[in-house]
Order: sequence, then C-alpha cells, then structure tokens
Amino acid sequence: MTLTQWFVFFLVVQVLHFIGTWKIYEAAGRKRWEAAVPIYNAIVLMKIINRPVWWTILLFVPIVNLIMFPVVWVETIRSFGKNTTTDTILAIATLGLYVAYVNYTAKLNHIPDRSLIPENRGADTISSLLFAIVVATLVHTYVMQPFTIPSSSLEKTLLVGDFLFVSKFHYGARTPMTAVALPMVHDSIPLIHKKSYSNWPQLPYFRFPGVQHIERNDIVVFNWPVDTVFVFFDRSNRKADKPIDKKSNYVKRCVGVPGDSLSIKDGYVYINNKKLQLPERARPQYSYTVTTDGSFYDPTYLQNELNVTDRYGQTGEKTFIFSALTEESAARLAKNPITKSITRNISHEPETGSHGVFPQNTTNWNRDNYGPIYIPEAGKTTPLNIQNLPFYKRLITEYEGHDLKVTGSEIRIDGKIATSYTFGQDYYWMMGDNRHNSEDSRYWGYVPANHVVGKPVFIWLSTNANGKGFNKIRWERMFTTVGGDGEPFSYFKFFLIALAAYFGITFFLDKRKTNAE
Repeated sequence: MTLTQWFVFFLVVQVLHFIGTWKIYEAAGRKRWEAAVPIYNAIVLMKIINRPVWWTILLFVPIVNLIMFPVVWVETIRSFGKNTTTDTILAIATLGLYVAYVNYTAKLNHIPDRSLIPENRGADTISSLLFAIVVATLVHTYVMQPFTIPSSSLEKTLLVGDFLFVSKFHYGARTPMTAVALPMVHDSIPLIHKKSYSNWPQLPYFRFPGVQHIERNDIVVFNWPVDTVFVFFDRSNRKADKPIDKKSNYVKRCVGVPGDSLSIKDGYVYINNKKLQLPERARPQYSYTVTTDGSFYDPTYLQNELNVTDRYGQTGEKTFIFSALTEESAARLAKNPITKSITRNISHEPETGSHGVFPQNTTNWNRDNYGPIYIPEAGKTTPLNIQNLPFYKRLITEYEGHDLKVTGSEIRIDGKIATSYTFGQDYYWMMGDNRHNSEDSRYWGYVPANHVVGKPVFIWLSTNANGKGFNKIRWERMFTTVGGDGEPFSYFKFFLIALAAYFGITFFLDKRKTNAE
C-alpha cells in the first residue's frame, strides 16, 4: 500500500470509530466531536476506560496493536458494565463491532472508577500473559531478536548451532511492513509450518535512526532478497510470495558498501582495486586439493592440529579434497611430512545457467574471479543501457517498484525512455567467509537497505549436533561477543556469578522482610 492508500485507510477507520463510539464518549461525559479527532480520540478513550494514556502509543505500533485492539474493545465494554464472558467473546469475535452494537442498543452507564484488578485467577493470568507478549514483541521488534545459525557460510566466526542476539538498534530498528502477523514468529508457525502472516495490508518501509552505519566487514542479518521458499531449507516445489520482512533471515559478512567497486581475484575480494583487509576474527576458507605420498592423515591430527572436521578423501586414496580450510590450516598441513603438494582450488571457468553467478548468463565470471561490479548508492545516477541492464533490472522492478519495459535497445521506466537511473536506496554486497560453500551475493546480487534486519552482537548459547551430554554444548562460546579483536572471550562465568548474587540478595531480603512481619 502507498502512503496515500494508507492515509485513506486511516481516515476510513477514524470515521468508522466515530460512528461506532460517539454515544459512548457522550455517556462518559465527553464531547461527541472528541470521538472523531484522530489520535486525540484514542487518548480520550484511554481516560474513559481508566487506562494509562501511554497505551495510545501501543495502538499505533504494528503487530503490537493486533494484541492491543482486542484488549481495548474488552476494556471499553467493561467500562459500561458488560463484564460477562459472553460480552468478552463477542467483543473479540466480532472484531470490535460489538462495541458499536452496545453503543446504539444498550443503556450506557459509565463506570469511571471501576476496579482494574481481575476478579478471578484466570483473568489475571490472561492479563499477565498479554502484557508479557506485548513487552516481548516490543523488544523482539525494536531492540533485540534471538537468531540461530543454520548454515556454515561463516564457519570459524559463527558456527552452525550458535544462538545469537541480533541488535535492531545498531542500524536502526525497522518497523514491521507486514501489518497482520503472529507476534515473535517469522514466516511460518512452529510445528505446524503454516503461514504466520497476511500479505495484506503492507505498511510503507520505515527505519528509526541507528547508532551506526553498516561498515565493511560487519556481520549482518538481512532478509534474503530472492526468497520464495515456503519454509527455510524446504527444497520442495512449494513457493511463497513473501513480503520483505517475512523473507528468510540470512547472516553474511558485508564486504561491499554503497559506492564501492568490488571485484574478486583468485578468491580474494578487492574494493576499489585494493585487497580487502579482513578483521582478526575473520577466518576465510577455501577448497584445497592435497596429494600425499600414499600415507593417510590421522583423523586426530586433522581435528586437533588443524582444528578441521571437513570431509576429505576416502581411505586408500592419495588425493584428498578439503572443502573448507583456512590459509593458516593449509600452511600447517603443508608442513606435514606426508604432504607432497597442496593447492587452493580456484575456478577459472565461467559459471553460467540458472545456478550461475549474478547476473546469470551475462558474464564469463565465476565465484573466484568476479567483477568489477558497482555497489549502488542512494541518490547516485548511473548510465543505463542494454549491456548493464541485467545488473539493475531486479533492483529497478522488485526493490524499487518501477515498471520496466524493454523494446529492442529502448528502455522505458514507468513509461518514459530511460538512458540513466538514479538509485532510490543504498545496497550492500554480502558474502560468507566459507568462500566455496556459501550462497551469497555472488549468486543473487545486491542486498537492499530495506532488507537489513540487524547486527549480531552476542552468542548466548552454542550447541554441537555431533556432541553428546555436556559435550553437546560448546561452553567456551557461551556468552561471547560476535565482534571485537582477538579470540572470543566467554562471559558465562560472570553471568553465573551475577545470577547467584541476584538470587542470594533476593533470598536475604525476602527472609528479612518475613522476620520483620
């Protein structure tokens, strides 16, 4: 929906609110016109139902308002003596229309000082649960979101089984664009794997100011721009047309920011013709072919000395294929007496076809030798022609919503002949550190700014699928930061100390209070 459409929709809702509640306002001692003024009518309604004025804000927070609307409907009818279970069910089941029914058919006796304490334990539990959901949804949407690492594209930095906290405020919290959705779930409902949202209506994109911009080498969580999978990792033929904020969450390293010229030469990333300097914690990996003298590497050596568990050649072969080795590990492997040669596998053949590199079927590039390619910057203008159109076609149509038609060598955007294009938003280039095992921007192109979710900042739990018992948990990774220099440091013991101190102090204070009574 466009801003104009949303404005019209908002006005229609306000008109319906006035029609359905003006008598209620009058019965509460307010003026009829107060039910008609947008936002102010909600403030007045909070006073009528004896609830805090700040609740008004929650009525305009996407997703949270889906919880607050039923609460306000029920609170409204209860403020006029409609306290039965049937009244409550009707208020919710009719999507608030029961309030209008009461407005015109019931004798309206306002109870301004009614008790707000639930009369039974069930109602108290529901009220507490709703409050908890509202708070959790606010935190999940605007402050911090839990996230898990599902693939090995950032292996050595982030591992499969890492559970992260992803900051929403570092790059600026993005308000939900999908207005109707279950809180705190993504594109599908857990267990039953059913769609968790409605495609309509869609809110315009808006992001609060952040405390920093995305910089090169930042690890970023974003919505996968080309996502059409029904459920993540479901490779069946089921497809889904997803809104931006319901596309699958990906995590990669940002290697190119708006305005950069990026190229890849023999697997190394170059920015503006200079080799990208990775941070200390980054561990880029490549595929290597290793030839031995006929002996075989001890699996213990592979795991303990090289700290790798990647698959390698079958027993009896002289040639081993390591799918993901760091350069440091490869150097140690080269020093092993049985190693005759070790070669980093670099592709020089074009990758084409539907599974080739971006933009598909238009270059002779591949994953190791790619570019140069320009990373679009908001407000910058680029010449547009048939040759470079494949780089920007999806950007123009899908990400920025223009109508594009090509006739011969003529390009028309929104019906007008175009020889240049001005970008409407910033774009980024995201890649995995596991260079030969990462589905990233090399295969599907740019990541628009409106797809950015947040910044991983903290690993609160890490599990090893191959471990058993206590070894299933990677204790050394718990409560470690994602960024920073040097080896990750675990703050888990400090957390346990703080937790023990909290419970100890709480127990002491409760005991002293009990003795005082």
